[in-house]
Amino acid sequence: MEHITSAKNPVVKAMRGLRDHKGRETAGRFLVEGEVMIREALKCGLTVRDALAEEDFIALAVELEGAGARAYTAPRSLLEAVSDTRTPQGICASFDLPAPLPLRDAPARIVALDGVQDPGNVGTIWRTADAAGFQGLLLGAGCADPLSPKVQRSAMGSGFRLPFMQTGDMPEALAQLRKRGWAVIASDLRGGDFYSHPDPGAKFVLVIGSEARGISDATRQAADMLVKLPMRGGAESLNAAVAAGIMMYELMRKH
Repeated sequence: MEHITSAKNPVVKAMRGLRDHKGRETAGRFLVEGEVMIREALKCGLTVRDALAEEDFIALAVELEGAGARAYTAPRSLLEAVSDTRTPQGICASFDLPAPLPLRDAPARIVALDGVQDPGNVGTIWRTADAAGFQGLLLGAGCADPLSPKVQRSAMGSGFRLPFMQTGDMPEALAQLRKRGWAVIASDLRGGDFYSHPDPGAKFVLVIGSEARGISDATRQAADMLVKLPMRGGAESLNAAVAAGIMMYELMRKH
């Protein structure tokens, strides 16, 4: 196994470029950091390409070679140069970008994000959707890149398990789903009490809006139901990921 010591090495430069959206699109790969996340990516059938590992992680590097990767050992300084975090976890690997699920193949229970920009919120909602029993994530324009390291860290492996879809026109995507039998439930401060909404049936989309502006006017018009969580205390609103989590679990409880 080759030992890399220079930050100018092509492998190091290529992996470092995956921290950036344009770099990921150009290379067709994304970066996965840490043993737990790398094992989860392998378990979910993603294709591994290159790996950088400190000496303590040689065993996993050898496993990655067995899975088809080109693995290299490297000092911690190079892991720090490549990693998106200040404290790297000793090993990182590049994987082929997974293809988004086409909207035509949408599953029955979807959470849709309308301009949710914070990577932590996108990843947390993805992880919660997976835990609650939702089957897909639909991302509209203006959302954080689902394959960025920050989103994937927050998703904690759910980003590899739960398929995602993307659209540049959320209202149109929702309209298509409605025509095909999905109920569209949108979280909105002008909506009715979430706990009093009618049963959406077997196929539904829960739409969560941006942290600052909520859902767009066009998305609002595309919804079957507008709902909000009751605020019994002094707070005027909830974090997007918290609100999404409460609603997803309640919808699944009723379902």
